[in-house]
Amino acid sequence: MYYRNLEALGYGEEEIQAIAAEHEVTDGPDEEGEMFERPARPSDRFVAPFPNPQAARAANNGALPPDLSLITKARAGGPDYLFALLTGYQEEPPEGVEFVEGMYYNEYFPGRQIAMPPPLFDDAVEYADGTPATVEQMARDVVTFLSWAAEPEMEERKRLGIKVILFLVVLTGLFYAVKRKVWSDVH
Repeated sequence: MYYRNLEALGYGEEEIQAIAAEHEVTDGPDEEGEMFERPARPSDRFVAPFPNPQAARAANNGALPPDLSLITKARAGGPDYLFALLTGYQEEPPEGVEFVEGMYYNEYFPGRQIAMPPPLFDDAVEYADGTPATVEQMARDVVTFLSWAAEPEMEERKRLGIKVILFLVVLTGLFYAVKRKVWSDVH
């Protein structure tokens, strides 16, 4: 995904530039042949949250975070599974459940134990329109974004599909009318 893709979500050009400029990207080489850091532009890819896989593992209890750009298409249940996963953390596992140290209990994750700590907490963000920042609301927003990121062209494809179906219905009607006209004098 590129920062410019945020335009499809309703962001204006200035907003996209401001969002991109909050991040630094490596560019170059310059006249001396050296790489340098610069603010990101709308034409740049989203900046990864970690500089390398080792840093990602260190920050995530030894587990390498997956690329989630296609997660809603890759998992059975897609968006529903992801929403359940984000909201399925429990402080304590049920009685009788063997629990590995350093793992977190999530009733929707296969095996019920996950290395990723709960990523969402109440009031972790502030919505401009005053929407309460509950775990469920934030999970819904994350799932909506990841669904869009997996298929940013889906809405356009569906609109085109409706137009094609309507065209085919009209064309079928015309073909039927022409067939009746051409064969009307045959007994």
